[in-house]
Amino acid sequence: MTTPAPADVLTTRHADLKDLVTLLRDQQGRKVDVVAPPTALRAERGRLIISGTEPILTPTGVTSTDGVYRPTATCEKGIAEKLKINLPYLRKCREEAIDLWDVNVNGWLDRVPHDHRFLIRGFRGSGAGPGIARALLSDSYKRVDHLDVLTAALDGVEQAGVPITIQGCDLTEQRMYVRVYSPAVQVLAPKLLEGYRSPFTGAEGAANPVVWGGFVITNSETGCGAAAITPRIVFQVCDNGHTITADSHRAVHLGGKLDEGVIDWSGQTHQKNLELITAKTTDAVRRFLTPAYVQKIVTTMEARAGVPIVRPAETIHLVSQQLRFSDQQQDAILGHFIKGGDLTAGGVMHAVTSVAQTLTDADTAHEMESRALQALQLAARG
Repeated sequence: MTTPAPADVLTTRHADLKDLVTLLRDQQGRKVDVVAPPTALRAERGRLIISGTEPILTPTGVTSTDGVYRPTATCEKGIAEKLKINLPYLRKCREEAIDLWDVNVNGWLDRVPHDHRFLIRGFRGSGAGPGIARALLSDSYKRVDHLDVLTAALDGVEQAGVPITIQGCDLTEQRMYVRVYSPAVQVLAPKLLEGYRSPFTGAEGAANPVVWGGFVITNSETGCGAAAITPRIVFQVCDNGHTITADSHRAVHLGGKLDEGVIDWSGQTHQKNLELITAKTTDAVRRFLTPAYVQKIVTTMEARAGVPIVRPAETIHLVSQQLRFSDQQQDAILGHFIKGGDLTAGGVMHAVTSVAQTLTDADTAHEMESRALQALQLAARG
């Protein structure tokens, strides 16, 4: 039996589908979305105060009171962007002089035209504690919730009739990721894997040359990207995944202006959005979960993967600079490259994706994995 998620849990890494759904359902019941003018917002001790967002029961009925919300890092970034405050400076104020954080936010809120409207996405707090401000967005932002996207996407998979396995799920302040592959959609890639071994188990690629077809379902509820279905292949020998971002299906979060006040989303229909996501997923499954598509990707990789790497440290340094990997990530890639035993450009590609599996930050991991094919191309050029 899955344990209910604590009220303050916002993220998870390498979760199974059941645990992700439990967490999303818990969050769904605590969501509060408010469209408000700048005059309804103020900063106090590093928190956002929003007028009239918290209902309380009194002897004469229900009265709205001001809600107190603690901004996440994602929300703070949105505040900086919308109010045109330098983000590193704002974060420095939070860490070293919280009174200056209040002064800057309140000062720039006062300068926003009063007819302007923001959408603030949050979670209600538990008990007497503050809530959580997840994002400060435009009032034209169209909400497409994680649970809706996940349900619609899995419905699309079922309609396509292809059996799937959930490889893992991540939830961050910014995005949801659900990695899917189909054991029924596989090709053999002995040429691509002949010199490679898993840095995790030591299993030999030559003895485990299977590559599965799959995709990753992503979505953001906080303005950090569109809902997307992105094809992905998975290597059986090490569970390394490679996302093919060029073929992503996307649904942008833009819509009409929202009315001012606390929004009761349950009173609005999202059927057209869900139907679109289901249809796109069905299309993606039929297009990407085929041996022909997986073979095309493998063939593209093989064309560059065999280039020998004569100076691994120098090559990986160059690749890391070009792809903006940190020094720590660069060192990890070199370590995985050596453990992998494949001293070719293909080995660099595998090292990038195997390191991505080990990262605790899912957003960084997904970004690193999405650059693996670029790493292959750069390594092959020398």
